[in-house]
Amino acid sequence: MTPQTPILWSFRRCPYAMRVRLTVLYTGVTVDLRDILLKEKPVEMTTVSPKATVPVLNDNGTIVEESRDVMMWALSKNDPEGWLDMPAEGHAMIDTNDGPFKKALDHTKYAVRFPERDASADRAAAADVLMGLNDRLTHQTNLFGDMVKMADTAILPFVRQFANTDRDWFNAQDWPHLIRWLTAFETSDSFATIMVKRPIWVPGAEPTYFP
Repeated sequence: MTPQTPILWSFRRCPYAMRVRLTVLYTGVTVDLRDILLKEKPVEMTTVSPKATVPVLNDNGTIVEESRDVMMWALSKNDPEGWLDMPAEGHAMIDTNDGPFKKALDHTKYAVRFPERDASADRAAAADVLMGLNDRLTHQTNLFGDMVKMADTAILPFVRQFANTDRDWFNAQDWPHLIRWLTAFETSDSFATIMVKRPIWVPGAEPTYFP
């Protein structure tokens, strides 16, 4: 049986899905990109992934449900500029991003849902992580030198999400190197490409091949 093009379920504004689309774009591995609405998740996705969160990759019956694992799936197929050529510290930084930083980000962004918490303390906790990134970027373009690595791509969509909780406050902070790094990301051709609005997937739709 001829293998089918892998299916990637995605949501345009989700930072987890963003970093996967960025990786797929970089590697050039073709997928059938299916954009969905989170409030109307198709049964075709939830059947293969009861977790029902994006992104989800269906590679001919092999289901990959975590965004970092989907990134690794694509990079294992093609990594022309050596995104995986980074020290173990890079993976530890992604752990921090996906754990403590994302938790502080959510508590900041959705503070109204957590009335028992101190929103200013949560924002300060997130800012501590970002200040560490700023310090790393003082004398280099990206987290591990001039070249983009997996860590940059995995973390930047979440920095953007945090910045957008209060862009004026974010831009007023003393982290010029972080702002420069984020601005370069937001004005890149790659970011523009992955953020193109595509039709919401419906059953029977023709494949939307990406990249």
